[in-house]
Amino acid sequence: MTKQREIKFIIIRSLLAIFIALLVAILLIFISTGGSTFQEKLNGTGEDLKQMLIGPLFRMSKKKGTYFEMKRLAEIFAAMIPTIFTGLSVCIMFSANQFNLGAEGGALLGAFVSAMVAIYVPLPAGVHAVVAVLIGGAAVAIVMLIPALLKTKLDVSEMVCSLMLNYIIMYVIKFLMNAYLADKSRGQVMSHQFLSTSGIAPLVNDTVFSGAKLTWGFPVAIVAVILCGLLMYRSRWGYSIRMIGINQSFAKYSGMKVGSIIVLSQILGGFLAGVGGGIEMLGRYTSFTWSALPGYGWTGITIAILAGNNPWVVPFAAFFMAYLSKGCDLMATYAQVPAQLIDIVQGVIFLFFAAEQFLARYRQRLVVKTAEEEIARRNLKKEG
Repeated sequence: MTKQREIKFIIIRSLLAIFIALLVAILLIFISTGGSTFQEKLNGTGEDLKQMLIGPLFRMSKKKGTYFEMKRLAEIFAAMIPTIFTGLSVCIMFSANQFNLGAEGGALLGAFVSAMVAIYVPLPAGVHAVVAVLIGGAAVAIVMLIPALLKTKLDVSEMVCSLMLNYIIMYVIKFLMNAYLADKSRGQVMSHQFLSTSGIAPLVNDTVFSGAKLTWGFPVAIVAVILCGLLMYRSRWGYSIRMIGINQSFAKYSGMKVGSIIVLSQILGGFLAGVGGGIEMLGRYTSFTWSALPGYGWTGITIAILAGNNPWVVPFAAFFMAYLSKGCDLMATYAQVPAQLIDIVQGVIFLFFAAEQFLARYRQRLVVKTAEEEIARRNLKKEG
């Protein structure tokens, strides 16, 4: 199949999976909406859908009508920052056919380590945040050696190992916070205040962007997308990672160091997840308060699936997920629809993308059509 048709198939498959997920969401909204008659529930569903599909960017007021609000767009961009990093993390690991689910725990660990550096390691402003985030990313990269080495040396399932590792990270952090690191003068379990030099500044110094928590982490995330795209599609390492993902046996017999490349992909994925967690923590908070897995890693898996493990597409998939999440939050605020609807939508999207037979016949027709065209071109050359 030609590259153009491959891209066309991926786009159609992605859009159809999203469309089906939204249909499921609409059905659930209809069931959750109040009303004693069918017409009342239908009208309520329409109002709820406005909040989900229009509300993330436009404020709806009876006096002023519907109008665009810059702060809402800034909030969506801000919500994209950690999920871009976890999406890139999952893209790289999945591209090597390594189903490592450790981006969730990696984001939590990166945030925790960055927070500790922000509290206990005094450094000059401007340098402090950078060092804290890099140390957080490095800590996660080291931890990701556990599933990577267990996979390459003992053939332990990286999916099971990384999944369990998420909860080990979470409970170790909870233990450290409760036993040693919490500020006992506060009413809840949280760390001491970050040093003022460690904060990540707003992207634009005005009330809109500072209120939305849109920081310099966003351009850093875009730079990470560019670097990961160049790594995966313009470097020898990226080619090796993708080749192992396509056919590990062929890559091995071609002379590639399969074990080393698998370890590299998981270390790099862990580093990205840790950096994302660190930037989120220092950009949005003044103390470490996370007591559970933040959810950024699970969203990153959905983003990577939507992007087809292509780093260049990750920002668009992250925008879609952040937009949808914001819409579901608005529905939960202004209607009787639970905010957990976003989890159902993610699950349906994941289900259809994971189903190998979804649109398999359409793909087969494209392959056959390409083959027939190639045969016809060869026949014309022979006749010529």
